[in-house]
Amino acid sequence: MAYRVLSSRIVPPSNKLSRRFLFVFTLSLSFTYLCYSVLFCSGTVMPRLHGFEEHGCARLESAGAKKLLQKAPFCAAESAQSGPNAALPRSEAASPARNQSGRRAAAQSARTEAARSKAGNGTSAQRYGNKKLPNALIVGVKKGGTRAVLEFIRIHPDVRAVGTEPHFFDRNYDKGLDWYRGLMPRTLDSQITMEKTPSYFVTREAPRRIASMSRETKLIVVVRNPVTRAISDYTQTLSKKPDIPTFEELAFKNRSQGVVDTSWNAIRIGMYILHLENWLQYFRLSQIHFVSGERLITDPAGELGRVQDFLGLKRIITDKHFYFNRTKGFPCLKKPESSSLPRCLGKSKGRTHVQIDQEVIEQLRDFYRPFNVKFYEMVGHDFRWD
Repeated sequence: MAYRVLSSRIVPPSNKLSRRFLFVFTLSLSFTYLCYSVLFCSGTVMPRLHGFEEHGCARLESAGAKKLLQKAPFCAAESAQSGPNAALPRSEAASPARNQSGRRAAAQSARTEAARSKAGNGTSAQRYGNKKLPNALIVGVKKGGTRAVLEFIRIHPDVRAVGTEPHFFDRNYDKGLDWYRGLMPRTLDSQITMEKTPSYFVTREAPRRIASMSRETKLIVVVRNPVTRAISDYTQTLSKKPDIPTFEELAFKNRSQGVVDTSWNAIRIGMYILHLENWLQYFRLSQIHFVSGERLITDPAGELGRVQDFLGLKRIITDKHFYFNRTKGFPCLKKPESSSLPRCLGKSKGRTHVQIDQEVIEQLRDFYRPFNVKFYEMVGHDFRWD
């Protein structure tokens, strides 16, 4: 078509030689155009040309020139690559919604990884140190004041303690030491790890099991007048089971003859010397510290001072940490710096005891007296319960 137009307008019809020359020229021009089209469309054939075009786009500083050239395919591609999505694959850069979703997923992944890193970091402010088996245990006795000792001693900066009672050495021993260690708080090497379970003291297998963990474990026993302790134990049980028999019915096999029922756990716990003899088969007496439940009420700082000495701690807990709560009838911790309220034991502590006939109390005192005397002699201290 191009040949016919040119030949009819430029070359006269009579000149055959000129027509042939024009035909060859047109054919060559068409072939050249075809070759250049193929070469410019192929990125693998002329890679350097793309580089020239990109640099050409970059060198243009005129806003009008940039706007005009951005319409060109190679400049548009360069503009996309130099934008906020330059680091993303083309498929992601072309989809803003998918790109944003990808960024959210990446951010979530980064947060998860950071959390994992923090959990495994022993120097974290929230979780520092390592979980270790306890250095010291409050092993008894029930209703003696073990919760008070735990709450008081754990304000010491060198003591970390489990808040709940693990009952490992009496109920959960089959779960293994790794399970037990997992319950412990993280501590530094300079800190003491503690837990308290008052039923350990009267559990036959507990001393042997604790000794198999470590014969160097320090043991704390909070003791109290066994008659008062038994009444307190009964009062707690009665609050949970109102239909149980009376205290007198449970405490005696034959009250008229003064025969005490030692199978009742509330009575048996107070026979301290029998349980202590079992512990001394596995631990030295110097490894056991006895806290007076009565003096814990009248002189908490003095009792805690002796506990700190026993644990090898500096005496930090002093009189300034306590005040006497007349409503509850026992001492509470003054307001810590990190709290707006004082720290007192829960509602289950300080209950008003059920009224017991004085004759019953005297019969129980007579029953416990020989056990108490042997206990005083064994530990080298008179607790004056008689």
